[in-house]
Amino acid sequence: MTPLALLDYGAVAVFALTGALVASRAQLDIVGFAFLAALTGVGGGTVRDVLLDRYPIFWVDNPDYIFIAVAAAVFIFFTAHLVESRYRWLRWLDALALAVAAPAGAGFALQMGKPAVIVVLMGMATGCLGGLMRDVVVRQVPLVLREGELYVTAAFAGSLAAVIVADLMDDPVLALGACGVITFALRAGSLAFGWRLPVYRTRPPR
Repeated sequence: MTPLALLDYGAVAVFALTGALVASRAQLDIVGFAFLAALTGVGGGTVRDVLLDRYPIFWVDNPDYIFIAVAAAVFIFFTAHLVESRYRWLRWLDALALAVAAPAGAGFALQMGKPAVIVVLMGMATGCLGGLMRDVVVRQVPLVLREGELYVTAAFAGSLAAVIVADLMDDPVLALGACGVITFALRAGSLAFGWRLPVYRTRPPR
């Protein structure tokens, strides 16, 4: 199995866990758990494949990704009540998923020889859009839009690092590793230490 395939499996599994945790907070039934887990798990990668014209889309070509997402949903359905703070687990699992999915998106674009700007955008799309879909479906403020938090910025920085390392070192595996480490470090710093970007502030809108 290729490193990119492993990243895709990992991203689907961890993002699916976050989708199921959100389903538990929304008190959905087990079908709702499975739907939200699958949507979150494959959402970003689906957009990536459509934009890169990669057909068949990865989970259509290999339904194991859907089975993994459903298994994650069933696991959370029967265990979520044991977790003291599901929201805390959600945020940290989401950070891990972001750090796995962004390298997957950037890596496929690099493999296809796409320009640097496309590589960066694919890393951001793969890392961010599944979680965005998850939160919109349950009518929550998306984690990617929380005030000043490093989320999209983390995926951007990691994907940019992948481009730079791939260009300087000509080592795709090292580039993917750099992407994952930088993405997670920035997102984790935002969660643990309150790292933020300045936000727009003015007088209240009229």
